[in-house]
Amino acid sequence: MAIESTGTDILPSYLRDRWWTPDAGAAGIPVLDASTGEVVTRVSTDGIDLAGALEYARTVGQASLGALTFHQRALLLKEFAIALTARKEELHELSKRAGATVRDSLNDVDGGIGVLFTYASKGRRELPNAQVYLDGPVESLAKDGSFLGRHVYTRLPGVAVQINAFNFPMWGALEKFAPAFLAGVPSVVKPATPTAYIAEAWVRILVETGRLPAGSLQLVSGAVPGLFDHLGLGDLVGFTGSASTASRLRQQAAPGVRFTSETDSINASVLGPDAVPGTPEFDAYLTQLLIELTTKAGQKCTAIRRAIVPEAVVQPLVEALRDKIAQRVVVGDPHAEGVTMGPLVSLAQRDEVLRAVAALEAAGGRVVLGTTAAPDVVRADGSTGPAPEGAFVAPLVIGFEGDAAALPDAVHDIEAFGPVASVLAYRTVDEAADLVGRGGGSLVTSVATADPAVAATLLARTAAFNGRLLFLDRDDARTSTGHGAPVPHLVHGGPGRAGGGEELGGIRAVLHHMQRTAVQGSPAMLTALTGVWHQGAASRSDRHPFRKSLAELRIGDQFASPLRAVTLDDIETFAHFTGDLFYAHMDEQAAAANPFFPGRVAHGYLLVSWAAGLFVDPAPGPVLANYGLEDLRFVTPVSPGDEVRVVLTAKQITPRETDEYGEVRWDAVLLNQRDEIVATYDVLTLVAKTWDEGPAGGAASRTAEAAVTP
Repeated sequence: MAIESTGTDILPSYLRDRWWTPDAGAAGIPVLDASTGEVVTRVSTDGIDLAGALEYARTVGQASLGALTFHQRALLLKEFAIALTARKEELHELSKRAGATVRDSLNDVDGGIGVLFTYASKGRRELPNAQVYLDGPVESLAKDGSFLGRHVYTRLPGVAVQINAFNFPMWGALEKFAPAFLAGVPSVVKPATPTAYIAEAWVRILVETGRLPAGSLQLVSGAVPGLFDHLGLGDLVGFTGSASTASRLRQQAAPGVRFTSETDSINASVLGPDAVPGTPEFDAYLTQLLIELTTKAGQKCTAIRRAIVPEAVVQPLVEALRDKIAQRVVVGDPHAEGVTMGPLVSLAQRDEVLRAVAALEAAGGRVVLGTTAAPDVVRADGSTGPAPEGAFVAPLVIGFEGDAAALPDAVHDIEAFGPVASVLAYRTVDEAADLVGRGGGSLVTSVATADPAVAATLLARTAAFNGRLLFLDRDDARTSTGHGAPVPHLVHGGPGRAGGGEELGGIRAVLHHMQRTAVQGSPAMLTALTGVWHQGAASRSDRHPFRKSLAELRIGDQFASPLRAVTLDDIETFAHFTGDLFYAHMDEQAAAANPFFPGRVAHGYLLVSWAAGLFVDPAPGPVLANYGLEDLRFVTPVSPGDEVRVVLTAKQITPRETDEYGEVRWDAVLLNQRDEIVATYDVLTLVAKTWDEGPAGGAASRTAEAAVTP
């Protein structure tokens, strides 16, 4: 069924796994089409039971998500992404009523879907198929190894309340929802009123999949009075919006409530002194500035608000931008063909932007490109003319003259949250860095330069003021995601004025919804608690573990090999066969002069190769492939005449939810004849979930191997 706007009906909320609307008679706040002023829907939460919704999340939602592993949650995120992808054109069409062009929806709708796909992938690749995440290596706290410690992450026991901004009702919401869901924490989503109907649409699509775990996602379509009275230890609030609102909400949060915010940010973009007109860097900077002015009509927390440009290049840049806008920008109703920039989200937002522009002018700024007058626009029927009922503002550039140090504070403090940027001149790179810092903390600063020295200076001087830095040059101009496009793999947030939070950031964002705890105990206890074998815990050596499928293999299954002697002929054969003639293996006198070696020693890679030969069971079996080793350390040198052996222990078992095999991490320890540790590392293998040792075993092997992707 296609998504349709709800007319004048009250927009429903989704609470306790059912749709809810206020009792008949609730007037509601009207939400208008950004281009035409027509009523799209009405929003009201009169009579809503927020306390009940939160309690439902903490009980039913926690139970349903807690029954799943990281991998199972990740696969559900993939299902959600697929469901939204199948209906994204409907979401694009609905978003036009909020002023979003197709290109804008690529950022919001497709970007939000991309967040789900990314976390689905990273969750399966970077998290265990378990419910506890280990942070860092084990710490030995006793000489005999009987007392250990390590850090673990477990999910918070409460609810993640996600208060979102109007400009990205999908991407901005899903960037919060995806890591919370992957962590196993239920979400209560509160969208901004002007675009709440788009949030309701994507939530409805997820509900219709029938795959949402009970209580894992709730939607409040409207105000949340008294919400913070019901939050406590174990709950989280993720807020996107103005710095003033964030400050007020943070004060309302009770002790123990995690509060993260991503707020308005006076982001900068620096044009390097080498990036003069005619260079690829100048062209890339110009294109990027145009995109940031016009995408989402400039309503982006990451948009460029301050273009910091060498003094001699200010006028050429403004003129080049003027030409580009004339060639490429068509302002109008996104339903009309050819429109490349829509209106602001509402008349109130339009008026707020114009007030901010007036304040910048009062502080000494001068409009050098565009006008504050209402523009003629392309209407939905294709005609052109004024549209006073629409929230349209043409792109504006404001220039400030004078020394960089003497520029008014207003240019670094006032954000016109629309298609508006200020151009500031600098004479030296240090001046440019000072201008960046005066923003008081930003989500992002970009730098267009091909000069590594300029880039290094700006990195050193500005990194502490930014959550993200983009260095743009001729090599990455075509592939760069751009100044204003956060990606789910990297941190999205910023210090100071930008809020101090970190949304996204790969697995870091998942861990924001979990508690890191130092856990101490015996090797056996830590093995039981973490699902990862620790040295000193019990082991089992009944039969070769390479003969065991995942159905049979257990943590602690172990194989200890016999000793193998190392001869000088072995070392020389390996050296000549591989070409590794390093003097420590071939020259007795030079090797003895080295402080690390007693004389000629065996190659470390010879010993690791031998270790494989010592522990491998050669016949076809459930071990399908060796796909690497990690954390290899050579500890004690091995001389001719020494002997070595290996102890291999099943350390961690990770079945794959969708495949007939899983991953097994083996603890490998190479020892000499004196039981001194020669080397330590982890061996990674793919192992079939089941295995028939009878005549069909070969067929089972081939079937399972076919499932293995390189």
